[in-house]
Amino acid sequence: MGNCASSLIQGIYYYSDKTEKDSNGLMHWKIDDYEPGDIEVVAAFDIDQRKVGKSVNEAIFEKPNCTTIFNDNLPETDVKVSMGKVLDGVAPHMKNYEDDYTFMVSDEESCDVVQVLKDSGAEILLNYLPVGSEKAARFYAQCCLDAGIAFINCMPVFIVSNGEWEKKFHDKGIPCIGDDIKAQIGATITHRTLANLFKERGVTLDRTYQLNTGGNTDFLNMLNHDRLSSKRESKTEAVQAVVPQRLEDHNIHIGPSDYVPWQNDNKLCFLRMEGKTFGDVPMNIELRLSVEDSPNSAGCVIDAVRCCKLGLKRGIGGQLTSISSYLMKHPPVQYTDDIAAEKVEAFLNGDLER
Repeated sequence: MGNCASSLIQGIYYYSDKTEKDSNGLMHWKIDDYEPGDIEVVAAFDIDQRKVGKSVNEAIFEKPNCTTIFNDNLPETDVKVSMGKVLDGVAPHMKNYEDDYTFMVSDEESCDVVQVLKDSGAEILLNYLPVGSEKAARFYAQCCLDAGIAFINCMPVFIVSNGEWEKKFHDKGIPCIGDDIKAQIGATITHRTLANLFKERGVTLDRTYQLNTGGNTDFLNMLNHDRLSSKRESKTEAVQAVVPQRLEDHNIHIGPSDYVPWQNDNKLCFLRMEGKTFGDVPMNIELRLSVEDSPNSAGCVIDAVRCCKLGLKRGIGGQLTSISSYLMKHPPVQYTDDIAAEKVEAFLNGDLER
């Protein structure tokens, strides 16, 4: 129930009284029969004492959440935040920071997650766990399998892109989407687009970096570099996948760089690309991108949820390849973003199985 959940839930209600004509900020107004306001939150999990036991619509505005509040006119809800499993979800160094910026772990007993999911009637679970929560991510993935509900993995623990885990969802006849959500216009999609532009225009990319700073709990959590291996791999492979010849490891550096508390949920990306044009003449691009991180994510997740519902409706088990390749940094299959977008439209129209 962190910043990403806050933005998504605010957005569900924000668009509920709008029409297609004034639906700024959406890639699709309607997917199958589903508009953004048709999504209903029926269960939620967190481990922070300021959120556990509160209604969902209260919890999303509690500390340490710090994202932009663009819609505080939310109806009352009876859905309460349940105490989840901590496992490896809280990095040890987080305890060294002020309460407003870090997690305050509740002393409540963890709930029976599978039973809560079954009792709530949930059809899809969104995984928004902190980066590096390897055990916790797999725990919630297994809960989905045990409860018989679909799984959208928004963080960089490789589950949907792991053949063994994906097969479990396939064999159960449950759709899954993953891994590691992109932003609508964020660092990864911008970097990929420029890398693909180099390729299409015949410019050799020699070296590149992407340095990111932010002030939310995600960036604070990632100060522990032991938790970053999958995140760096996810972001790096998303760019490597679109260059014609793989860059040597020492010529590409992509990943979170530092935590700046006053940035809150604003993310700054500093991107540099160096290459050679006609006649091996050198050129470079330097770019600074500033985005509010969590609404940028929610703009993709709101489509992922509805595509996952369509997968349930069609009885698909396992990976939804098209939407994963379009919305995720580390999908089971990597396509360039233009090809992925075409495949999504084919899936939505029923011309592509998954």
